[in-house]
Amino acid sequence: MLQFKDIITPIDFIVTEETTLKDAITLMYKKKWNLLPVIDSYRYPVGVFTRSSLQQMVTEEIPLTTPIKNYIKKQVETVRIDTPYEKVEEIVKESKVGTGVVIDEYNRVVGILTKTDMVMSLLQTSQELQTIKKLKRTLETAIAHAFDGIVMTDEKKIITMVSPPLLELFNLPLEEVLYKPAARVLPQLQLENVYESETAEVSGFLEINGIKYIVHRIPILEDGRVIGAIGKVVFRQLNEVSELFKKLQKAENKANFYHQQFQMSETAKFTWNHILSVEPCMEKLKKSGEKAAKGRSTVLIRGESGTGKELFAHSIHNSSARGTGKFIVVNCAAIPEELLESEFFGYDEGAFTGARQKGKLGKFDLANGGTLFLDEIGDMSLALQAKLLRVLQEREFYRVGGTITIKVDVRIIAATNRNLEEMVKDGLFREDLYYRLNVISLNVPPLRDRFYDIEHLIGQFMIELNQILGTSITGIEDRARETMLDYDWPGNVRELRNVMERAMTFAESGKIKFEDLPDYLLKQVPIKEPDLKVSLVENAELEAIKKALVQVRGNKVKAARLLGISRSGLYEKIKKYKLNEGKFS
Repeated sequence: MLQFKDIITPIDFIVTEETTLKDAITLMYKKKWNLLPVIDSYRYPVGVFTRSSLQQMVTEEIPLTTPIKNYIKKQVETVRIDTPYEKVEEIVKESKVGTGVVIDEYNRVVGILTKTDMVMSLLQTSQELQTIKKLKRTLETAIAHAFDGIVMTDEKKIITMVSPPLLELFNLPLEEVLYKPAARVLPQLQLENVYESETAEVSGFLEINGIKYIVHRIPILEDGRVIGAIGKVVFRQLNEVSELFKKLQKAENKANFYHQQFQMSETAKFTWNHILSVEPCMEKLKKSGEKAAKGRSTVLIRGESGTGKELFAHSIHNSSARGTGKFIVVNCAAIPEELLESEFFGYDEGAFTGARQKGKLGKFDLANGGTLFLDEIGDMSLALQAKLLRVLQEREFYRVGGTITIKVDVRIIAATNRNLEEMVKDGLFREDLYYRLNVISLNVPPLRDRFYDIEHLIGQFMIELNQILGTSITGIEDRARETMLDYDWPGNVRELRNVMERAMTFAESGKIKFEDLPDYLLKQVPIKEPDLKVSLVENAELEAIKKALVQVRGNKVKAARLLGISRSGLYEKIKKYKLNEGKFS
């Protein structure tokens, strides 16, 4: 006997809530289906995406890259695959829709059942039915309730069965069609083609009374010869689908443009290993950053210019769950204020004079699903601060000149070298935005407070820059090193790297010399007259104390033991030579 599993159409694709509108249109067009079953990761049904849902998205001018999840119909008409055939026949008779979702015994989606599927399977398995009379009655029932048009012809190309929807489409009464030659009453279907080709075929788009339709022509074979044909006429809402494909073609250039924008977007380049430091405070800060990366909260990175705030932002993104997503950088101080809004939110076609013809994606679009790094956020205008606050609260925005709400899932990492608290007091920074940004705060200390990092970075930059510059610098002479260790580095790590690059370029021997350093740095060094103020012995003693303190990382007990003097004696000499104790402890 005929089994239900034999008449369903199996699903050879996956549609989830994250499937885009463009992919849904393509599937519907390819499969010629009225709905797409939507499943979760376990293949359980979560809803259906119908042609009316598709039409709604297009009417609302939803972007083609938008997921369909908000337009899914949650009520799903399902049929178990082990349902008895007789019960399936009753369901088909009573159903008001043309398609049902078929599930297995574990409630997983395995296929769909259309009324046309039943017709086709009955025709192909008629020998399994007990009598021709039962076959005919079942076929007539199925055809009468078919969603699309169905016509059947016999060996002589005479129409033996026809469905009411087909008669309605061509405005023909049953008596003028039934038992008449198909080529005479329905020549537009061209069913005679399959009698010669013996192969099923699908027509292109045809039209009658402004209604678009397509024809499936299927030969009925027995012992290798054609004994009849079936014509399936699909026309329900095909007019809308045709219009959608015109819009799809029209939007192709815009989609390509958007794709290029996405390709041009940035990715995070640095990890925690790129933050070079031997200072305990920096190691502690990196661990805090790693913990912050695991969450979704906004992170505010504070510190002077050149301390490496952007390195922390890159590292947080790369070690987060969003590490495979986009990492988009916006320098709020580098973009003119009048352009910041369009940079953030993008703009639609014709939004303003001089706008690109196809519009432009904003940084929030590009960062969707990833991270948006707002550098120098303290330089943002109050007007834009208000709009940024709305996006952080509502996770949605409007493009400049647009009317459609764009929903985004973006994590914000902000950075600033300014005192936001003072700016809040002075009315230069919104208090509500400050508290929204300052959920997790990381303060990167300046290089002058990281004495041990100066020498460490000198060595690391020497290795890196030798490879980049093609130089062979092996070290740095003592006077040059001392000068660099005594300098306050207002430009922090960035300035130190620039100085190293300049010195290594100018160095004529295998070591960096004092005169290889830039002039402005040399002018900061006081002129030493050891014969007048400090004797040669005292100068040697001073250098010995400095080196000992560096070697033991500022531990004065160990330094005194290393020098062979008492701890009190060491303190007296530190006071005598006015050593900056903060650099060694």
